[in-house]
Formats: sequence, structure tokens, C-alpha cells
Amino acid sequence: MKYIKQFTIILVVSFIGELLNYLIPLPVPASIYGLVIMLICLLTGVIPLHAVRDTGRFLVEVMPLMFIPGAVGLLESWGVLRPIWAPVLAITVVTTVAVMAATGRITQGIVRMGQKKEGGEAANE
Repeated sequence: MKYIKQFTIILVVSFIGELLNYLIPLPVPASIYGLVIMLICLLTGVIPLHAVRDTGRFLVEVMPLMFIPGAVGLLESWGVLRPIWAPVLAITVVTTVAVMAATGRITQGIVRMGQKKEGGEAANE
């Protein structure tokens, strides 16, 4: 029952993201709206982390399975992709490296901010 409750919370937040995507005429995917809403709810305590933690972990564990249909779709579209495979591959590699670099930099910044904050709190005690 716990997992059904947690999954329902995640689905409701995702549905709200879909609703916002329909109502707000911006080129933002509904999943991004849902993720931002979930982040805000978790940060403000509207949704406590324990209310979605276990199901969230499960979804992260099965995430690789979610890429299989997309990969099969690419294989089925090989006839269309064959003439442009080199540019698509180059764009994919460049953007992947750029996203990894940006994510690493942002993570390093967040870790450093946390370390400075912990150091300041330790000095105040």
C-alpha cells in the first residue's frame, strides 16, 4: 500500500505538470513542469521526502528499461537516419559532453557551498 500511495503522489504531480503544459503556452515539456513542482514541494515540505523516497528509488533503478522503446524506434527509423548519421552522432557526442561538464561544474559548486556552510556553522558553535 505504501508504494501505491507514493506512486500516486508522483503521478498527481506529473499530471499537474501536464495540466500546466496545456495551460501555459511556453515550449517547456510537461515533465519539466512536473519536476520543478516536485522539487518545490520537497524543498518547502509540502511533500515530505519519505512520502516518495522508496518509489522514487525504484523508478531510478528501472530507468534504463525506459530507454529500450526509444532505441527500438531508432532502429526502425534507420532508413531515414542513414543519410544523416554522422551529423547526428557528432551533435549527440558534443551535447553529451557539454551536459556532463555543466553537470559536474554545478555539482562541484553545490558541494563547495555546502562545505563552506558547514565550516561556518562549525565555527559558530
